[in-house]
Amino acid sequence: MGAFTAFDISASGLTAQRYRMDIIAENVANANTTRTQDGDIYRRKVVVFAEKGTRGIDSFSSVLGSVTKNYAGKGVKVTRVFEDTKTPMNMVYDPSHPDADENGYVTYPNVNIITEMTNLIDASRAYEANATAFNATKSMAQAGLQLGGNS
Repeated sequence: MGAFTAFDISASGLTAQRYRMDIIAENVANANTTRTQDGDIYRRKVVVFAEKGTRGIDSFSSVLGSVTKNYAGKGVKVTRVFEDTKTPMNMVYDPSHPDADENGYVTYPNVNIITEMTNLIDASRAYEANATAFNATKSMAQAGLQLGGNS
């Protein structure tokens, strides 16, 4: 694996985690949104990552064979963003709200600020780890160039 491959892997991690932070920020911003432009209730969004270059589920022997022949990391990619339909919506009693139902309850998004902040810390730490790996690779490349220049 060359230095440029390591740069690509770290850069893909940086990009993926930045995108995850953007989605988390969207969730937090819409935590009190009772209606979207379509008139529906906002649903929390979740980002799904996958290894770059995978074709799907392979057999164990084919994966082991490809890994042992020539190992080269490929990084990470965002495969999709989906709406969380498993977590229940937040029902708040507020009969004066214009979006209240006939019983006086308003349906708020299924966004939990504590969960989102925990995910934001996780994404931020992963971003920092990728930045550290990128800088370490850069330092090694610079040291190699300096050694080559001294010969």
